[in-house]
Order: sequence, then structure tokens, then C-alpha cells
Amino acid sequence: MVLPSSITGIESPIIVVFGDRFPMITAHKVLAAYSCFVPRVITGQFDPTRHRAVWPSTGNYARGGIAISTLMGSRGVAVLPAGMSQERFDWLDKWVSDPSDIVRTAGTESNVKEIYDACNEMAKDPGNFILNQFCEFGNHAGHYEVTGRALAHAFEHVKANGYSDIRLAAFTSATGSAGTIAAGDRLKDIYGTKIVAVEALECPTMLENGFGEHNIQGIGDKHIPLIHNVMNTDVVVGVTDRATDELDVLFNTPVGQQYLSQRHGISADLLEALTHFGFSAICNVIAAIKTAKLLGYGANDAIVTIATDGSALYPSERVKTLAQRFKNNFTKIDAAEVFSEHLGHVGTDGTMDCTALDKNRIFNLGYYTWVEQQGTPFEVFEARRSQSFWRSVRAYTPVWDELITEFNARVAKISQ
Repeated sequence: MVLPSSITGIESPIIVVFGDRFPMITAHKVLAAYSCFVPRVITGQFDPTRHRAVWPSTGNYARGGIAISTLMGSRGVAVLPAGMSQERFDWLDKWVSDPSDIVRTAGTESNVKEIYDACNEMAKDPGNFILNQFCEFGNHAGHYEVTGRALAHAFEHVKANGYSDIRLAAFTSATGSAGTIAAGDRLKDIYGTKIVAVEALECPTMLENGFGEHNIQGIGDKHIPLIHNVMNTDVVVGVTDRATDELDVLFNTPVGQQYLSQRHGISADLLEALTHFGFSAICNVIAAIKTAKLLGYGANDAIVTIATDGSALYPSERVKTLAQRFKNNFTKIDAAEVFSEHLGHVGTDGTMDCTALDKNRIFNLGYYTWVEQQGTPFEVFEARRSQSFWRSVRAYTPVWDELITEFNARVAKISQ
């Protein structure tokens, strides 16, 4: 869908694709899980008859991993912070083969190191195979090949249907594991699109080498993922979780929807569409608005982004927000104030149009996680500065496609 200026307050069209259309987990991360898992299977590294697939995540990737494991006839283990939304755990309870296959680590969205620590302990058992989305380069390659292609298709569709003069100026993506943002590398190759990395202002890792806790579930933080092509990133934008929490209430309550309809002329179709925006989706859209204002974009400068998951994963979080911030009485005045603060007066605070120095600083920050803590060879870490490294990673995708075809042919022959 294309968000109108009545919601965004800017001339630039914001094109949003919906991740909750994906099967099984109603979130985009099912692709990331498949992209990490399949290369390990077809190359013989993962043996479903003796390995458990361990999926470290802040929620959706772990769910995608469990779904993919189940379809592939292997046992999966979800590792995620205990503070994530209850809906994630309700889904996992229905899908895992054993309750012990849900490992709850300390903390919430930004407590990624605690997930790594749990996985490092589990890796001591040779029966566990860790599929860490933050350092599995299949995650990058899959999103470059599939998500990048899909976003280009969505842009071309919009351009052919009423927006003939637009260019694809920017792509915004909360970094999370830095898988989805790889789609921006493809869009830059095709259109020269700027790549905008998004994070929570409460945990300004890229912006300030900072830290903290936040509730924009699904975007991770407090470190730089190994698979983030930092040197190809153009802009960094911070978004507060106050905005994502409160806009979720505005978009998904009768009072909020009535306000949007009566005061801003939001159509019934658009109101329904807004229910497909989870926390990270709202974050990505606000980042798109900030980007347009930072870079002075106009009506011909389109921005594309992803609603990674939908609001159906956050009713329990909405209950908390209503209780803590609105004393369980969300009024029309509250709705007007939320709209004004988080959509009507979006500024360019917490933004950075990256220089070469900025990119090097962000890149170097990853050293402490990957080389010092996780033991990544320094040569591999350093090689990632060059775009030739990333092109070599993507060169594996046609090879994997051929191996998948061969693998399936062998399985079909055996089954006969």
C-alpha cells in the first residue's frame, strides 16, 4: 500500500509491503529462517536425524525457525528473551515438540548478548546446531535476492499505477539482525536507492555507541550484527518506542480509529491496513518520514519499507500501554495528542546522514562483539569493509539453488 500524506504529513509516497501475509508465522522472518537453514542442509552440515536446530532471536526469527524445522522434519529450539510479547510464546507453545524447546533468556528486546551466551552454552552439545541470524550470511543473501526483488516489484507496480514520475529514493529498515536491510543493497544496485538503518532512540547504538532498553520488538540492538553491510549504509535514524507503543494503541482501538476517521478523513480501507503494522512496522514508517524531512524529499521521491509483522502479535503489549500511560481510559483527547506528537510533528532528531567517518565508527563498533566476544577471525571481520566481500557472499545464491534442485531430486528418487 501507499501511505497518504493525511497520515504521514509529507509529500513523499511511502510504499509499505506487509510481512503478516507470510504463512505459518504471519511475519517476514520465515524467509530469514529458511535462508539460514537450507544452505546448511544441502551442503551436509546440518543432519536432521541427529541435530537440533537452535534459533536465537528476539521473537519472529525463532518462530520462523521452529516452523521451518517442523516442515523439514527436524527438531527446533527457540531461544528468545523472556520479556517478549506473550503472543510469541503462545504461538511457540503450539508448535514446539517439547516445552524444553523454548529457552527464555533474561531481559527484553535489546538483550541480545544474553541470547548469544545461552547459545554458546548450548553449542557445547554436538547435537545442537546454532543458526544465529546475526552472523549467518545466508540471511543477508536471502533478503538481497528475495526481499530486494519483491520490493523492486512493488515499486514498479506502484509506479505503473498512478505514480509514473517517482524514483525509489530510499529504503528504511530497522536493523535487527541486519538481514532485511540487505534488500537495500539490491535496491541501491538497481535504482541508486539510499539505505536507511533504523534503531530505537532508547538504545542508540549506531547513533551514539549507546545502550539501553526499548520495546520496539523485532529490531534487536546494543551491538552491530556481523551481517550488516555497514559501509553501504547511508543514513541512520532513531525512533522512540514511546511512538511505536502509543501509535499501536491509536491504530488498534475504537477510539483511535474513530479519531483518525473523523478528524483526518482516514478511509475504512486504510484503517484496516493500519492493523497490519506491528511495532517495527510503525518504527520503519516513522523513520521514512524522518528520512524525507532530513533529505528534503518531495512528491517524486518514493520511500519503500516493510511491515515485518502485524498488530496481532501485540495485544498483550497494548494492554500494558493502556494501563501504564492512559490509566485504561484512552480518550479522544489522548488520540489527538498521540497523533500530534508522533505523526503531526515528526522532526529530524536522532538522525545522521552518514559520512565515511560515521560508517567507519559504526563498523568498528562491531569488533567488540564479534572478534573479542564471539571469536570471529579478524580477517573475516575486516574483509566486510569491502563491497567485493558482499558480492562474493551473494554469488552463492545460484549455487544454492542448484544444490536445492539436486537435493530434492535425490530425495524424490529415494522415496520412490
